[in-house]
Amino acid sequence: MAKVLCVLYDDPTTGYPPKYARDRIPEITRYPGGASTPTPKGRDFVPGELLGCVSGALGLRGFLERGGHELVVTSDKDGPGSVFERELPDADVVISQPFWPAYLTAERIAKAKSLKLAITAGIGSDHVDLQAASERGVTVAEVTYSNSISVAEHVVMMILGLVRNYIPSHQVVVEGGWNIADCASRSYDLEGMQVGSVGAGRIGSAVLRRLKPFDVGLHYTERHRLPAQVEKELGLTYHASVAEMVAACDVVTINTPLYPETENLFDAAMISRMRRGAYLINTARGKICNRDAVAKALESGHLAGYAGDVWFPQPAPQDHPWRTMPHHGMTPHVSGTSLSAQARYAAGTREILECWLEKRPIREEYLIVAGGRLAGTGAVSYGAGNATRGSEEAARFKKA
Repeated sequence: MAKVLCVLYDDPTTGYPPKYARDRIPEITRYPGGASTPTPKGRDFVPGELLGCVSGALGLRGFLERGGHELVVTSDKDGPGSVFERELPDADVVISQPFWPAYLTAERIAKAKSLKLAITAGIGSDHVDLQAASERGVTVAEVTYSNSISVAEHVVMMILGLVRNYIPSHQVVVEGGWNIADCASRSYDLEGMQVGSVGAGRIGSAVLRRLKPFDVGLHYTERHRLPAQVEKELGLTYHASVAEMVAACDVVTINTPLYPETENLFDAAMISRMRRGAYLINTARGKICNRDAVAKALESGHLAGYAGDVWFPQPAPQDHPWRTMPHHGMTPHVSGTSLSAQARYAAGTREILECWLEKRPIREEYLIVAGGRLAGTGAVSYGAGNATRGSEEAARFKKA
């Protein structure tokens, strides 16, 4: 029997299940590029249900309990007295989502004597100390590509929201006003602007493809340069470094994983290289951008706007400056947890569990760490090391 410890975000404030806006979602069996969506042997949920919260339990409860396994689901993940801390020492498997991450630090991994598998229900395993997982022989897996398009759509939405000054304009209506000049004074057309992506993997490439019809100049930087035919098809300009690219762009979107080399990449020096009045979009990871440098650049007017849904730590404390800085379009970490995405990453989580429990190989593209080293997608997308430092600050959210 295995003990599976699953950390998910809280249920809706109005109770579970919510009243759904739609009766169904489109069925997608293949991702762009041809890879198949998750293929578990079974599924104990209806696609379109809210699965990422505690009561949703990723649709795993029936499957695991029928097999005689123990499933513990909690949202209480931070601080020494949390349910996560209490249940971790004898857990065989830990599952969490990037949106409400269970930070598996080296200290926590050391306490988890039975831990063999850490699963990210979604994409992005930087909440796990990958170096410590490698040294302890813990397998780390995520549901690669499950919500890449979800995030790419969110990026395009946020770019348009900032450039067109949508959020303040909507607020004028909510407050009963009609001052068009106030709305228009910070509103521009995206057409003709230069837009650059830091990273051109699954999400970055999807963002660039979705922006091409807007008649913008498209730029990118990536440690694995795209094929020449893709650059020609999309009209991309390649830059050898982030510093070179940001100086050429009106809009910069960050679509690269977090690991030691990308941590604090957008510090005060990098932001100073950006054009005055540029927009910065970050749906990758909060730690890639320096918290205080972003806030100061908005206050000074060097940046015209910053939007994203990633913070560090998560959940962000109430006094995090990104909650109150001017000209921002921040949301909680929601870009990759649409109901559509949840159906895929819940199915992928079950597929990984089925493989592990039955001692079958986990899909290569799902692997981040295996056999004591970076593997699969991890070997291509991540660098060795630890990006969890400072995550204990997440406990401050509960004290607010």
